[in-house]
Amino acid sequence: MVQELTGAGAVARAMKAAGVARVYGVPGGGSSLDLIAAVKAEGIPFILARQETAAVIMAASEAELSGKPSAALVTRGPGVGNAANGMAQASLDRAPVLLLADGFASAERAYANHQFFDHAAMLRPVTKAAAQALEAESHSGAIAATLLDTAMAAPRGPVLLEMNGRAAKAPAAPLPVTSRVVATAAPAAEAVAAARAILAVARRPVLVAGLEATDPAACAALRDLAAKLGCPVLVTYKAKGVFPDAHPLFGGVFTASHAEAALVQQADAIILVGADPVEFFAQPWRYSAPVIDIGTAPREILYRTPSVALYGPLAPAVAALAEAATPSAWQPGEIATARGAWAESLRNRAGGNAGLSPTEVVEMAQAACRRAGADPRVSVDAGAHMFPCTTFWQAERPGDLLISNGLASMGFALPAGIAAALYDPARGALAFTGDGGLLMALGELATAATLGVKLVTVVFNDATLSLIDIKKEQREMPEGSLGWPEVDFAKVMQGCGALGLRARNAAEYAAALDAALAHGGPALVDVLVDPGSYPAQIKALRG
Repeated sequence: MVQELTGAGAVARAMKAAGVARVYGVPGGGSSLDLIAAVKAEGIPFILARQETAAVIMAASEAELSGKPSAALVTRGPGVGNAANGMAQASLDRAPVLLLADGFASAERAYANHQFFDHAAMLRPVTKAAAQALEAESHSGAIAATLLDTAMAAPRGPVLLEMNGRAAKAPAAPLPVTSRVVATAAPAAEAVAAARAILAVARRPVLVAGLEATDPAACAALRDLAAKLGCPVLVTYKAKGVFPDAHPLFGGVFTASHAEAALVQQADAIILVGADPVEFFAQPWRYSAPVIDIGTAPREILYRTPSVALYGPLAPAVAALAEAATPSAWQPGEIATARGAWAESLRNRAGGNAGLSPTEVVEMAQAACRRAGADPRVSVDAGAHMFPCTTFWQAERPGDLLISNGLASMGFALPAGIAAALYDPARGALAFTGDGGLLMALGELATAATLGVKLVTVVFNDATLSLIDIKKEQREMPEGSLGWPEVDFAKVMQGCGALGLRARNAAEYAAALDAALAHGGPALVDVLVDPGSYPAQIKALRG
């Protein structure tokens, strides 16, 4: 006997067809259990998180790595409210996430206010689209498919589907047979000619890769263009690995701020490849060179109006420029000198307090990975420690480093690391987090322990909000407003049933890293960090 297709089943089939590999979430009543059962029937695992924002961050991280949509599931009311920060992160980092929330049927509104608020209205600023499948809606699958297509359309971003229990159980129409069209349009000939004209007279062009350049085809095209131009290539935080840190043409990390300005100010043409303004610091554009902006879609905000814009699929546009590219006047030695000066200006020095410098924490972790033959993806939390992580962790491929850049949300690294380890169990992940960020996502240590993922969490423990502490200047702040008693995170991890280690000096840290990497499952290294050098690093970065 063929089982009748339900609304939840139709939504699950739409997700399967779109390439959703996992659903992350925290279930409640209404449609939640029907949807979990439906995705299981389609072979899509459900991953139970401990908090809804963490679930959305996991989904967004997997979407970034896979290039396909991912999904998160929450209950009505507080579930949607808790998911809002994750949805904002997905929106500003252009991650295609489908948020499945239990919805309210109109009949309920005649007698109940419990847990009710307008979900779609609350999330409207951070969603591309929202829809409802309520009142025994028979076209639930088509609604979900449309939302997933919207999430993947440029610029990518999250969407919301509300489904109540009645619609989840009701009979649903089969999914329409469609073929997904992959955009391959060639760039406009006039725009290509104008961009080539700029490059024809430029002797010192500079390439800047952004978050959209992590697409494999775009990455390959960019590397080819860089080789033909022989020019410096800078990457945003989200684009770490699009161009390898170890390559002689690597120029550093681009944030539109002070640190990389000495190199970029020498440019007579700047080519932005998939670089979204949401990735840059909130400072005025400081360069007068003509800008060629290559992106999937026009930008809402422009730091500077580009001289030429090529919007659409990235790889064909970049390849069109490469066809006519000739070697620039840049010399390898001057690029190496500029890169060295950039890195040296951001290196943390001993601050005179107990603990390791933040730069040491990062470099020793990568050295330990090399000793162990490990190749983890890295996730980085928001906070002062993100600067040494993004500067000194050497990346080779797109997706080697995950970070909340557009929103810069604390509590990101641990759930992102869990998602990365699930996405690629062989590589696993290493999460760099400050103590403040970890305290915001502490429950996900239990998630990592329960799942048994190959994840090492390194905690920069300085018992303060270091980045905020730097900003206080000479103001007198109430006691306890920017710090807290030191937390023993190793004991917390042990309490979750996983490996927890502490390190108070370099020798202890090296030994702890070796043990954590050899463990092969979830492990945490709580390392004492000296925050004294952060102010000089921030000044070098931001001017």
